Amino acid sequence: MIIRPHYLNLLKIYRDVSLVKILAGIRRCGKSTILEMLREDLLKSGIPEDHIISMRYTSEDFDDGMTDKEMYNGIKEYTTSEGRYYLLLDEVQEVYGWEKAVNSLLENANTDIYVTGSNSKLMSSEISTYLSGRYVSIPVYTLSFSEYLEFKKNDSQSLKELLNEYLRFGGFPIVALGNFDERSAYQIVEGIYNSVITNDITKRHNIMNFDLFNRVVKFIIENVGKTFSANAIAKFLKSEGRSLSVEAVYNYLNWLEKAFIIYRCQRYDLQGKSVLKTQEKFYLADTSLKYCIMGFNPKSMAAMPENIVYFELRRRGYNVYIGKNETKEIDFVAVQRDERIYVQVCRNLPEESDREIANLLEIKDHYPKYVVTLDELATGNINGVKIVHLADFLLSNSY
Repeated sequence: MIIRPHYLNLLKIYRDVSLVKILAGIRRCGKSTILEMLREDLLKSGIPEDHIISMRYTSEDFDDGMTDKEMYNGIKEYTTSEGRYYLLLDEVQEVYGWEKAVNSLLENANTDIYVTGSNSKLMSSEISTYLSGRYVSIPVYTLSFSEYLEFKKNDSQSLKELLNEYLRFGGFPIVALGNFDERSAYQIVEGIYNSVITNDITKRHNIMNFDLFNRVVKFIIENVGKTFSANAIAKFLKSEGRSLSVEAVYNYLNWLEKAFIIYRCQRYDLQGKSVLKTQEKFYLADTSLKYCIMGFNPKSMAAMPENIVYFELRRRGYNVYIGKNETKEIDFVAVQRDERIYVQVCRNLPEESDREIANLLEIKDHYPKYVVTLDELATGNINGVKIVHLADFLLSNSY
């Protein structure tokens, strides 16, 4: 088992704090393994093995479903002696009313509780009043480039080759652990994608016209890193002779977001210092999701470095926005408490450098400004704007 220290350190911060720790992210991003890491760490810190209760709830395990009472009683059977119990509960969204059971265990037993899940039932908007104010949400993403290198530490490829592989194959741990060719890697990711679409979206929301839904997904994938609206999607479908209301498009976007397939990035007006509600961007949970559906083409990589930078910033705890500075756009404004950085992402310099740097220089403050590029020769500092290669940006200890 390869340790992912970022998540283990986060869980250590909240250990024995009277909050339910909720780890949520796309299927197969490594949540179950993080619970295994936590279990090993608890044992190393002296917690008795019989005081660590690991439970996995999958739909295959109970055909007729499980109630919150059954979940509660099933766990209570193991808490027979004195002392604190550590509950590691995997895929709890499969239990109807799991929040009620977990809240009862938090109130009525000496427990420290960690749960994982893969869909919207783990998101704050759908967690019932039972856990209101009594949980902390820890988003789990596919592998960062730093983690990917750790998974590939016995690989003989160069850093450049591994970065290119990461761009193409993405960061699902199951893919990174293997030595797959392109076709096999994308087949694995396609299986993950189909599982999410089937279990977390089409079945749950009773989508009847799957072909139309799939066309919306493809539009989003084709336009990763571009601003668009639900209205733009509806108009596009109309141009193809298909009919779908703007409201239905909004529903599709929300369902994809709640299944952690896509992530929404809002625009931030740098002049008015406010978040804008229109013309958002969406990014894919993993770059491989694009290629498993659309096929890999080197020309299709334009938006993928931007996708990767977006998630790197989120992993590091930033709130990430698209910057609007009058008529100019900044790829990312990343905010964390009183810190802020500005980031432009482009594949090649110098062709794109003038515009990218000029847009950053128009921002009249002293926060760090970066242009992140795949151009290996383009590094340095231009009037305070740092030119950084993508690999260096992803592996930097600080910005």
